[in-house]
Amino acid sequence: MPQLRQNFFTKEWVIIATERAKRPEELATHRPARNVPRFVENCVFCPGNEAKTPPEVMRVPAGDAGDWQVRIVPNKFGALSRDAQPTRVVRRSHRTMDGFGIHDVIIETPDHSHVTALMPDAHVANILRAYKARYDALSFDPRIAHITIFKNHGLDAGASLEHPHSQLIATPVVSNQIRDRLEEALRHYNEYGDCMFCEVMQQELAEAERIVLATEHFVALEPFASFTPFCTHIYPRRHMASFGDISAAEILDLARILSTVLGKIYRGLDNPDFNYTIRSAPAEWIGVKYVHWYVSVIPRLTRVAGFELGSGMFINTVLPEAAAEFLRNVKAEVAAGAAAS
Repeated sequence: MPQLRQNFFTKEWVIIATERAKRPEELATHRPARNVPRFVENCVFCPGNEAKTPPEVMRVPAGDAGDWQVRIVPNKFGALSRDAQPTRVVRRSHRTMDGFGIHDVIIETPDHSHVTALMPDAHVANILRAYKARYDALSFDPRIAHITIFKNHGLDAGASLEHPHSQLIATPVVSNQIRDRLEEALRHYNEYGDCMFCEVMQQELAEAERIVLATEHFVALEPFASFTPFCTHIYPRRHMASFGDISAAEILDLARILSTVLGKIYRGLDNPDFNYTIRSAPAEWIGVKYVHWYVSVIPRLTRVAGFELGSGMFINTVLPEAAAEFLRNVKAEVAAGAAAS
């Protein structure tokens, strides 16, 4: 029988359509194999083409010359402009603001053929360090209200370029979705005196049905009311409101668990398109007791259709418990080994 489940964090309802539930393996993409070259001459992100991007913001390792592993550059076609000013104009019901913001591209590797799911943990850690360095730097800008770090992998996830990259957008406002989540977390803390994210993580660890993987510093799980199949959340065990509070040891561990989760999805579901996002409170909220940052990984296995658009309610055709069991049984180290070969 179908079941309605409520998202504990947003109070939104999700339909778990058990009558048409699919086995996890039925959602695998089964794409034909492609031989992707390590270097593409006309790719602006490949090494040797650095002059084809806007001047870089930073690189890993640091320095103006020599080989690089990660580069951050302004997005040439940014959604927002760093040259604008966040000046608000209110005319009755019409509110506008000049399109100020920062839109950066994180070029994850010089290797055009690489995919994040197959990168060594040490390289993923370098990407995460670049995220944090840029996050910290932009947090000092008083015009910035919120920073979103995200990755689009594949056309269905919104990626327009094949070379592995992720993005950062810093905005002068906090979106309604983020604000609603922060307010719900505060309401819960005022009512119960604890962090709702910590509470859910401890409950999920105790029940173990929806746990994909747990490490020293992080827990990866399928949410009880997952909006979409194989939506996976990665929570730090230590309570932290802001991604900027992550420690050096936690970066290494996050690289390990993120690589493993992406490797499981890559191998188990045949390299589907996906998005991941670091959901964090604003940087100045470091130390706040009621908000908890996390990474959300969403494979693009289904499409949003009329019911979702009309109701705001999602239909998930894979039980979260079945998704977690499936991913637990995928041998991610096979994918990792492919990267080394």
